[in-house]
Amino acid sequence: IALPGGGYSGLAMFHEGFDWAEYFLSKGIAFGVLKYRMPAGDHTLPYADVQAAFKLVREHATEWKVSPEEIGIMGSSAGGHLASTFATHAPVADKPAFQILLYPVITMDQALTHGGSRRNLLGEKPSQELTDRFSNELGVDGDTPPAFIIFAADDKVVPPANGLHYAEAMTRHGRPVTLLLYPTGGHGFGNNDTFVYKKQFFLELDRWLEGLETGGK
Repeated sequence: IALPGGGYSGLAMFHEGFDWAEYFLSKGIAFGVLKYRMPAGDHTLPYADVQAAFKLVREHATEWKVSPEEIGIMGSSAGGHLASTFATHAPVADKPAFQILLYPVITMDQALTHGGSRRNLLGEKPSQELTDRFSNELGVDGDTPPAFIIFAADDKVVPPANGLHYAEAMTRHGRPVTLLLYPTGGHGFGNNDTFVYKKQFFLELDRWLEGLETGGK
């Protein structure tokens, strides 16, 4: 289930959503894009939509010929924050099987977050408790699903430190994580051919997905 980005104010439905369908379907992986609601300061709305999407897919798993135990989540930018929120906040029985995070917002710490995403999700002046609750590097534990993270080092929108801190937390808790940091690419490259490292990126993602299929968690 893919969650496009857009700073929690809109959705990049194509290069961070629909355009990925061919890649996943070619590997025999069912693929859906979630058009989640914008929070406008109500942080419960996007999360509720992800919960509902996972519930819907699990209820129709037999009909749709998917494994209810192998539903993963993918998110880009603010969608990566929502994906990692579900991966760290959901009850163990409801967690995704894996998470693919493209240049994700991870923290709500003002020093490192994307300001628009923080403001749109949590409001103008969120409490420290709320800030910490949605700083997902703090929510990683021994049940957090395996993660694949990619950033470009020259990302000026979401600091790559978001990915680095999440990977460090995964490592600290003994959870499987792959972190790719390419020298250039900026922010929001998604499935665009203009990303100069797209071929390498796809090869790495191929291997990672194959590892999941063979139990290489």
